[in-house]
Amino acid sequence: MKLYFSPGACSLSPHIVLREAGYNFDLEKVDLASKQTASGGDYRKVNPKGYVPALTLDDGQTLTEGPAILQWVADQRPSMGLAPANGTMERYRLQEWLNFITSELHKGLGALFNKDLPEEAKTLFKQRIATRLAYVEEQLKQDYLTGPRFSVADAYLYTVVGWTKYLGIDLGPYPRIQAYLGRVAARPKVQDALRAEGLLG
Repeated sequence: MKLYFSPGACSLSPHIVLREAGYNFDLEKVDLASKQTASGGDYRKVNPKGYVPALTLDDGQTLTEGPAILQWVADQRPSMGLAPANGTMERYRLQEWLNFITSELHKGLGALFNKDLPEEAKTLFKQRIATRLAYVEEQLKQDYLTGPRFSVADAYLYTVVGWTKYLGIDLGPYPRIQAYLGRVAARPKVQDALRAEGLLG
């Protein structure tokens, strides 16, 4: 199994989950500008969409889109408790969070990395993100998004909210989020993933 990633990108979330689930897997870095892999291949032959993550499975299939990869990884090892069982209300609550993170945080924060985005648009994005972060702050009344246990949604939220430090977005108004990020960052497997991507130190 091989995960194609770019350091600190949204591919960090499946990277964390693969480690949390105890998988042995290979990593291949992707240069998103040139669409070249570290081994010199054309990444578009792996994922025609051209962005990370992509997970090549042992049977040769490739799975793309972070939330899909996260759930696949969790479902292969249900004993790890990274996602509730399919068909349960708890699973739909997890999917509710994954959809919210994808549509309301990932896309908005990701857009702010575009250097060509007009200042007026950046202001609008930041205003919208502030309302979404306020919602997360209100919901974080337990250690993790869905309760006392770490789930795949936490790997995703940790990854995308972590981008705020590069985008000049102050998390001061969100003390629960700040504590949450520290809690997730302290997990040994999260540390391992950060170290492997060159994001520590």
